[in-house]
Amino acid sequence: MKRDKALIKRWLDKRKQASLYRRAKVSSTPQQPKMVIDGTEVLSFCSNDYLGLANHPKVIDAFTEASHRYGVGSGASHLVNGHSVEHELLEQELAEMTGRESVLLFSTGYMANIGVVSALMGRGDVVFQDRLNHASLIDASLLSGAKLVRYPHNDMMSLEDKLTAHAKENTMLLVDGVFSMDGDVADISALAKLSQKYQAWLMVDDAHGFGVLGKHGAGLVQASGASEADVPLLMATLGKAVGVSGAFVAGSAEIIDYLKQTARTWIYSTAMPSALAAASRASLKLIQQEPWRRDKLFELIAQFKEGASQRGFNLLPSDTAIQPVLQGDSKQAIKVSERLLQRGIMVTAIRPPTVPKGTDRLRITLSTLHEKKDIDILLNSLEACL
Repeated sequence: MKRDKALIKRWLDKRKQASLYRRAKVSSTPQQPKMVIDGTEVLSFCSNDYLGLANHPKVIDAFTEASHRYGVGSGASHLVNGHSVEHELLEQELAEMTGRESVLLFSTGYMANIGVVSALMGRGDVVFQDRLNHASLIDASLLSGAKLVRYPHNDMMSLEDKLTAHAKENTMLLVDGVFSMDGDVADISALAKLSQKYQAWLMVDDAHGFGVLGKHGAGLVQASGASEADVPLLMATLGKAVGVSGAFVAGSAEIIDYLKQTARTWIYSTAMPSALAAASRASLKLIQQEPWRRDKLFELIAQFKEGASQRGFNLLPSDTAIQPVLQGDSKQAIKVSERLLQRGIMVTAIRPPTVPKGTDRLRITLSTLHEKKDIDILLNSLEACL
């Protein structure tokens, strides 16, 4: 786009007319079901704080204590002098939780995906991706210089056909564990078999599964029974179910050591504050010691799905905390979202390019901190507004 203010204004006006304009809403309360957004009290169904840990007293105490001990900034990258005891312990605890040899912390999931893919793939290589993968995975492939090949959502036959066509090249399968806008999951077992058959890297972004899925909350990969050999590269974030901020990549000691030498988004980024690492460690303990959080969340998911089915809502097939209600076009999605807000219910309308055109939706996310009465309020409000 040329440097032309009039051109930019016309572009913005077109976005508004098409109901595709975006604006950040301002909250003045912690992440919790009842929030104050843009000065109005709402019952929120938008947060990825699935286990209700972002405002947990033990997590806050760990952050506060560590900030007094280490300060509020790490001061440098991990390789200079920004890597503290808290970072080291968090990496060890994440490795143990995920059943991997080693872990590398990143400032965000976006940076983790870009760093890993760019370190392992380049020109002449091929990365295969599900069409519904997160934007960070798409961008990671494009920035690596590798050829990007996309296959229809969860279509393993199509993926194998494409793998066969590139059998002689260096390849990677890159996939979301839980798809962030649809809420369904990848077939980890099938992907692991294909990656081994065609000698391709397999990397799973389990941002929305980690903490929620699996016997001990280690995510979809654990729930699928996949080993380190099955899934050599596991990425997950600390800003969703963990309730804090940051991300990590787990794998063999050799792979993680290689990434320390080559992943530019890790090498050249300031380390996350030690206080965030300490808070993440406190949260991981709660996730593993309090399985009732996951149990309650899935009870609420079942309640919502049953109520939505009885009312005939157009739900996508999801068994996770992400429950999308399809609307079909952007104007309808915005209209229903605004009607809900008038009733004190906050549900975000998701529109292209985040989702394919014609699949505009209300993205409902549930939390352990919601109560059964909150789900009833949501269902009744949706029925009145749709």
